[in-house]
Amino acid sequence: MPIATPEVYNEMLDRAKAGKFAYPAINVTSSQTLNAALRGFAEAESDGIVQISTGGAEFLGGQYSKDMVTGAVALAEYAHIIAEKYPVQIALHTDHCPKDKLDGYVRPLLALSEERVKAGRTPLFQSHMWDGSAETLADNLAIAQELLEQARRANIILEVEITPTGGEEDGVTHEINDELYTTVDDAIRTAEALGLGEKGRYLLAASFGNVHGVYKPGNVVLRPELLKDLADGVAAKFGKQSPFDFVFHGGSGSTEQEIRTALENGVVKMNIDTDTQYAFTRPVAGHMFQNYDGVLKIDGEVGNKKAYDPRTWGKLAETSMAARIVEATHNLRSAGNRIK
Repeated sequence: MPIATPEVYNEMLDRAKAGKFAYPAINVTSSQTLNAALRGFAEAESDGIVQISTGGAEFLGGQYSKDMVTGAVALAEYAHIIAEKYPVQIALHTDHCPKDKLDGYVRPLLALSEERVKAGRTPLFQSHMWDGSAETLADNLAIAQELLEQARRANIILEVEITPTGGEEDGVTHEINDELYTTVDDAIRTAEALGLGEKGRYLLAASFGNVHGVYKPGNVVLRPELLKDLADGVAAKFGKQSPFDFVFHGGSGSTEQEIRTALENGVVKMNIDTDTQYAFTRPVAGHMFQNYDGVLKIDGEVGNKKAYDPRTWGKLAETSMAARIVEATHNLRSAGNRIK
């Protein structure tokens, strides 16, 4: 199947919300990690989301120029071709983009897709994220209004993060403290500014104690039941039940019960990066340790080409990362739920 059209992406999100499951959103930084993600979704018979952060896009742009737009466009175009060989629907998304990187990342990508749509084509990406969590909520929502209108014109869904997620993600850092919880008032102000679909569809990354990166159970207090409070508070004021499509950020290390509660309360997308990074790298490290005298030219020897051939360890990395994604689809209940 090809990359999901805007209509199919909307259907994907509607099905997830109605069925109380969520799509893993996998960060990729190369054609290798993209292939691993596509393989994992295909093996799980799950549709899914592949996303590129600002740092990932810069890496993809090459270390000579480090151009984020070039990197993102290049991998997206590659994905549009290669995804046709996989029997699942895949949406392309750009991850966290703070205010100082909007002009060098999301705004040019939105403009590119808007031109594609005007020419009768589909947008290059299906959704983009605006991370205004470092701004005041008023400034955050003012920028979100502008981006939502441009996204609407390009048949693209916007993701907004209205309050901080702890830890660090591509240079955006927040302390881990009691401020990591979105309030009902925050949610109401968001609905007042962005509407509830009539101004364009958006995904909402609300904070319920989430932390990016690696943490052990017990170090972070997640309260996914807070999402129900947010939805109920907005529903009471505006008369629309289940008003938000929630996103779960900073989910690495979450318990099965925390994930299940989040799904029951409207989460349709869960970002997964740390765990898949480790799954990709771990077999590569194992291969290098076990074959050090083959991958290195030691004591004047020539090494073993078959050991240091990137295809040898790359296949191991792809297999391991794909397996971790299959696991994620089962945790999020998207396995077997692909659009036929």
